[in-house]
Amino acid sequence: MKVVIIAGGYGTRISEETITKPKPMVEIGNEPILIHILKYFSSFGFNDFIIALGFKGDYIKRYMFDYLNFESDLKINFKSKTIETLNKKNRPWNVTLVDTGEHTNTGGRLKRLEKYLKKDTFLFTYGDGLSDINLNTLINTHKKLKTLVTLTAVKAPPRFGNLKIEEDKVKKFTEKDPNANEWINGGFMVMEPKIFDFLKSDEDSLEFDALENLGSKGLLGTYKHSGFWKCMDSLKDKMILNDIWNSKKVPWKK
Repeated sequence: MKVVIIAGGYGTRISEETITKPKPMVEIGNEPILIHILKYFSSFGFNDFIIALGFKGDYIKRYMFDYLNFESDLKINFKSKTIETLNKKNRPWNVTLVDTGEHTNTGGRLKRLEKYLKKDTFLFTYGDGLSDINLNTLINTHKKLKTLVTLTAVKAPPRFGNLKIEEDKVKKFTEKDPNANEWINGGFMVMEPKIFDFLKSDEDSLEFDALENLGSKGLLGTYKHSGFWKCMDSLKDKMILNDIWNSKKVPWKK
């Protein structure tokens, strides 16, 4: 099953880090959060990734191109101008990097990937969130609900918009409520290719155009996750994730 990761946003709320790099390349520990996400999906056997690039997408391309070298020791012969990779770690990943436009909205980014995803069910998430969600249980829930999309619902601080859920299906997306502690969209979704029928242009928001439309038709399911989930939405969030990484009790590390 292919995994789509949206990695094109500006990261304006963490601008201290994103002046020189895109948000998914902000480091947790010694690696970008994007690599943590790839490793997590890979731990469940999902190794075929499609990454939707946008703002500073060339940064991600360069990093992925050199990634095997970053993980390995190198022997450089300046006389013969050759480089030998030592103790190479063989990742089973197949990574497709697609430029989806700097100003494209989330739904538009997914729409631009349609030609890669026409046939089969696929996984989807955002390039700034970590969790210890059981992906196999998520997929089984999706099969049981028989919806076009099943998203992971999590409890989170009130800076996020909320979900109105009835019988494991999303009925409505609601505005942020400063006093609420409700279920929100945590990413980590399973999607059917029919999702592309609900996306029309670069301006489309995945959440407030496609998913809200699906919810009104009873086609948007939820998997409620009560374990660890954290979105790196600010410098404070980055510091919290780094503290968790340094504690050696890392929920998303397999």
